[in-house]
Amino acid sequence: MPLVSHPRRRLALVTLFATLVGQAVAQDGRPPEPPKPKAAAEKPAEADAARYCANVAPSIAEARIAWQTKRLAELDAQLRQRIADLEKAEASAREWIAKRDALTKAATDEVVAIYGRMQPENAARQIAAMDEKMAAAILARLKPGAASAILDEMEADRASRLAGLVAAREDKKS
Repeated sequence: MPLVSHPRRRLALVTLFATLVGQAVAQDGRPPEPPKPKAAAEKPAEADAARYCANVAPSIAEARIAWQTKRLAELDAQLRQRIADLEKAEASAREWIAKRDALTKAATDEVVAIYGRMQPENAARQIAAMDEKMAAAILARLKPGAASAILDEMEADRASRLAGLVAAREDKKS
């Protein structure tokens, strides 16, 4: 495609040429001639530009739609990846909760029987050193007399927290 085939390029080239010739003439000492109006030349150029725009508009629209489709596909892939990540996190959280529940339920009848037969002072020391949820699970399964004797031997703050947890467990059962 020739460099000057486009009407605007042709007009720009003619203007550049006229400017250069005008500068060369000005160097000779003569004043440059004023540029002639190009109104007649601009009208066909505007028509050509309008025709060009009308011709390329459909392909530009197609390109925009293709870009938007590609972008939507990328966003869809990112969304699916995020959903997969969240599902993995949910599975991990469920697994952790199951392990925690299993630990809480670990206060089997045998363990409860062992703490029920211990001296309250010794049982209080051991239960005070445990995780609060585990300690509350054991105390909840002990006979009320044994649990109260153990709580009586503990620090008041720790005993009140454990009693609150036991009471909360009993409320959930009701």
